[in-house]
Amino acid sequence: MPLAVTDRDRWLALALLLAALLLGYFVLVHPWWTVPMQEVGARVDELRERELRIRTQLQQAPQVQRELTAALAQQAQRPGFLPEATVELATAGLVQRLETIVKQASPGNRSCAIANQSPLAVGGREVYPRVVVQVRLRCGAPELASVLHQIESGSPRLFVENVNLLAQRYAFQASESGTGGLDVNFDLYGYLKPSPAVNQEPAGAR
Repeated sequence: MPLAVTDRDRWLALALLLAALLLGYFVLVHPWWTVPMQEVGARVDELRERELRIRTQLQQAPQVQRELTAALAQQAQRPGFLPEATVELATAGLVQRLETIVKQASPGNRSCAIANQSPLAVGGREVYPRVVVQVRLRCGAPELASVLHQIESGSPRLFVENVNLLAQRYAFQASESGTGGLDVNFDLYGYLKPSPAVNQEPAGAR
């Protein structure tokens, strides 16, 4: 006589069937089909975002080029770096510029003159090499103000630091009255453009 199948047995069999199906899915289907498809979908989304970024950059390229051209033109009008290629040439250029500025402030060196000028070696290896000249001037106060203003407002960009002022009593050529002047010491410096070797070194060190 066959055994009667109760409702409890049916539900138990159904539960076992569902458990077997779930186990088969996670063992056979999920790792071999679902996971690869999810990875492909993520890769497709990443490529779409990358394509969108590239397309946006290409659309902005003309504007960026115009801004770069304008910036280069502005920099060319007032270059920030010394035009010379070496420290030696730049030092000679600094001295020549200083002499020109002093002559403009005091024609014939009647009220301002260079007492001493000597290059100062800068230690270390800098990305932007600095060229320094130690300067000593004997000037009247108005002429000194004119010299410093022309140095720091001219082109290329020059800088003054370590200024030391000392009041003196001496006579310039234009006046033998013995009126006082200023004995001034300072460092005059500017920057050279970085050499290609310095620019390439960090890239090679990566």
